[in-house]
Amino acid sequence: MITKKDVEYVAQLARLEFSEEEKAEFTKTLGDILEYAKKLNDVDTGSVQPTAHILPLNNVFREDCLEPSLDRDRVLENAPDKYNGCFRVPRVI
Repeated sequence: MITKKDVEYVAQLARLEFSEEEKAEFTKTLGDILEYAKKLNDVDTGSVQPTAHILPLNNVFREDCLEPSLDRDRVLENAPDKYNGCFRVPRVI
C-alpha cells in the first residue's frame, strides 16, 4: 500500500514538488497500479515459454561482397579544402 509519505519521499528523491491535491492523486494512482500488479501474480503462466520479445525477430544481414567505390578525385571535386586526397576540416579540440 502506497502512503502519502511514500509519495513525498519519492518526490524528494526526484527533486519534485507537488501540491497536496497532487500528492493525494499520486498516492491513489500508484496504489491502483500496485494492486493491478498483484493481480498479475495470480495469473497462471506455467505453460508460457520465457521470451525476451513477443515476436520472433531475426537480424537480416546482406551478403558481404566487394563492390567498387567512388573515384576519389570525383568525390573531392566539390570539396572546399582538400589535402593529399582527403577532405581538410578545421581542427576540433
